[in-house]
Amino acid sequence: MNDNNSTLVYSTNSGRVKEQNKNGTITPSDGFAKVRRETKGRKGKGVVTITGLGLDSSGLKTLAKKIKKTCGSGGSVVGEVIEIQGDKRDTIKEVLEKNGYKVKFIGG
Repeated sequence: MNDNNSTLVYSTNSGRVKEQNKNGTITPSDGFAKVRRETKGRKGKGVVTITGLGLDSSGLKTLAKKIKKTCGSGGSVVGEVIEIQGDKRDTIKEVLEKNGYKVKFIGG
């Protein structure tokens, strides 16, 4: 059972084992920041997610802080996605365009 294709997915000691990003690779950006409004799985609360930025974790955190301050709302960074509470898509678009991103609205 020690072949190269097998990986540990569950342990009785710690539960589900998440695969760690070992080499710290960042998904490259295609030039567009994708802004999307989501409510699914959030008990009806609206959240705007921003993906496709191509930044490392510290860059995402500083950009998220700038967006949260401008919007006057809370939010967080989950993986490579910035989540901002509320529906502030127009304000987020302005901030992203000032930082040199082209913005695409995804979904409704």
